Amino acid sequence: MDLYFSFVFLVVALCFVSPPKEFISIGFTVQNIFGSYLGSEAVDFVGYHMKRTTLTILVHSLIPLVYYISLGFLSPELHLFSFLNLSSWCSFFFLVSFSCALIGVVLFFVWTYPTSNYHPLARDLVKFGTPWRNVASQINLEFRHIEKFSLLSGGTSIYVTNSWIIKCTAYKVYIAKQTDSHLTIVKTENFSYNTGQVSTGQFLQIKVSTILPHEECFFINLNSLDYNDLKDRLSAPIRNARDIVIHQTLSDCFIEAFKEQVEANGPLNNYVFRNDEQESCIGCMSKEPNIKLSRHCNGILENECQQCYCRPMWCLECMGRWFGSRQDQNQPESWMSSNAPCPTCRMKFCMLDVFKIK
Repeated sequence: MDLYFSFVFLVVALCFVSPPKEFISIGFTVQNIFGSYLGSEAVDFVGYHMKRTTLTILVHSLIPLVYYISLGFLSPELHLFSFLNLSSWCSFFFLVSFSCALIGVVLFFVWTYPTSNYHPLARDLVKFGTPWRNVASQINLEFRHIEKFSLLSGGTSIYVTNSWIIKCTAYKVYIAKQTDSHLTIVKTENFSYNTGQVSTGQFLQIKVSTILPHEECFFINLNSLDYNDLKDRLSAPIRNARDIVIHQTLSDCFIEAFKEQVEANGPLNNYVFRNDEQESCIGCMSKEPNIKLSRHCNGILENECQQCYCRPMWCLECMGRWFGSRQDQNQPESWMSSNAPCPTCRMKFCMLDVFKIK
């Protein structure tokens, strides 16, 4: 009975400390159980994670003592509450569990009352400006913006806002300012997964270093499929000193090949923008249109390429995504030699008919 209880308690405790997806889905986490105390992450990001890390350390530090007390009530024949008659192993475990609980309680009160000035996150924010609450307000404001990179991997959350790079673990929050940081890909790890057919994936480990003195670096682990999204939110490029090959999605690989082919086609020199054509790409609404379709291939069949007379309305990336989306997704090897309808007039074109304009 004692062994059975110990085994079940150990499994539940491990799942509570490092919760799998099943435990997260049923809400068996510190964040869900104590949600009313923690408040809203979206409203007060810094305050939320100060409370979360402090409370997590407290709750986790109490687990060994809870096990000792539970076992004492469940098995009174062990006499775990007769402290003068305990065996050496029971005395050692009681001292360790009581010490862990005492440390957790002390840290909770030191980091929480009367203010949070002694919390490790508060001491880290002081390095970016004083008082630290002003820096916290800036982070809270940026976190509320929709345009940020967010990634949840296991028990770790990664956020990249316009100015900040933040990594939230169970017990600590790492934070760096984008203008003071250098990101470097240090290693990769390939893995396989089966979703009907065996596929391969890739994890990247990125080191975030800061130029600030006495500031520790930290590492970000993410799937290579999220790499481009992360890169788009950074103000500086990610270093790849080891020339590590980063696996991309099929769509990303095709767009790169599409760009190379368009560059090989050369510019369409005999076309000049008119003043009334100077507007944004209708696909992304952020870049200027720089693509013109003009038949230059040798297709002569009825179902092959036709002359398009539309004015430029698309950028190179959006036209590449459109071309790829119109192909047979089960036969990517045929994409480069296929054609697609113009997104505006539906005239068919191939990759040899796509030109960049000046």
